[in-house]
Amino acid sequence: MTKTIYAYHNGTLTKDEASVVSEFPLKLTVNGRELATLIASPHDLRFLVAGFLRANGFVRSVTDFEMLSVCPDMSMANVRVKGEIPEKLKPVLTSGCGTGITFTLPGSDMPHGSALPEVRSVRPADLFALMEELARRAEQYRTHGGIHSAAVGEGGTITLYAEDLGRHNTVDRLAGEALLKEINLTGLTLVTSGRISSEMVAKAATLGIGVLVSRTSPTDMAVRLAEEQGIMLVGYLRGGRFVVYCHHELLDCSIVV
Repeated sequence: MTKTIYAYHNGTLTKDEASVVSEFPLKLTVNGRELATLIASPHDLRFLVAGFLRANGFVRSVTDFEMLSVCPDMSMANVRVKGEIPEKLKPVLTSGCGTGITFTLPGSDMPHGSALPEVRSVRPADLFALMEELARRAEQYRTHGGIHSAAVGEGGTITLYAEDLGRHNTVDRLAGEALLKEINLTGLTLVTSGRISSEMVAKAATLGIGVLVSRTSPTDMAVRLAEEQGIMLVGYLRGGRFVVYCHHELLDCSIVV
């Protein structure tokens, strides 16, 4: 939306027009049960819903959906999936913007050690290329601040791009678009503009992501989880530098000890 604003500079208040990021609440009902209200940006909501359900373990493939209906005018998404929704769900508030939500499902089968993704060595130049392309796309589509962006790619080339006011939502959007378009993300690199938290690493592991990269920092829990899941975790990638927090052996470069 566009709003009249007043900008202060050097003792003067000037009237202007500015775009303000949209915050869209979407009530999600699955198999007749109200599951959550997602706070997100208002575009491509089918990808967001499908990715949220995939990342939380409710679906694994596009064939698990019997119905996927999103009505933006009513701020509602009505979904029917194969199987039953567990009676007891443990909601976890995420650290993302707007406070998102994830679920811990009974019998969750997130990979542990034996099911690590097959990841080829990654060149530093490719990581820089992916982050630069992420920044270019963000500048191309962005008309205001307050938006996070993320992408998945390989060899310096972006495969899918997403943006949202919540950084965890960007990962859900990538997961949903890949699911509905039947794109395999196993072993790919995920780059994000935001901080990497443990729930983002958990979602990346569910998708089979091999490398997770941010312009900023990861949390301590994110580092521990990435170590367990075999994901190379990279932070502070900017200005020709970056920090590898775990699984540096996946990096194709010489190492000086």
